[in-house]
Amino acid sequence: MRHIGVSNVMAAQMAQARRIAKIICVQNMYNLAQRNDDALIDSTAAAGIAYVPFFPLGGFSPLQSDALSKTASQLGATPMQVALAWLQRRLPNILLIPGTSSVAHLAQNIATVDLALPDDVLATLDGIGAAAKH
Repeated sequence: MRHIGVSNVMAAQMAQARRIAKIICVQNMYNLAQRNDDALIDSTAAAGIAYVPFFPLGGFSPLQSDALSKTASQLGATPMQVALAWLQRRLPNILLIPGTSSVAHLAQNIATVDLALPDDVLATLDGIGAAAKH
């Protein structure tokens, strides 16, 4: 094997895996609302390890969805575009593989690359995840 990825790992498990082999990718649940892996993403970025979030568009409570919808409306985008754009800007080691069922949806996902998220919007979006931790 030349490349090893791990999934559903906590920081201690990741450290143990790295003592055994060179890990090049982590795949855990992570999104705007589900932010338990913030520290793990930071450490994988520092180590040059890719991070692939699964369920990148799910798990929002009604209040979180409302905040995301309001932000998206201000930006002229869909809530899912804003959620993907936030993930893309979190750190460069995050690799997104959002599912899609149509070419139109794929085009919406691709358009997130050009979606600008000003600092005040980033702060609002970061607050969605912070509220979920408490």
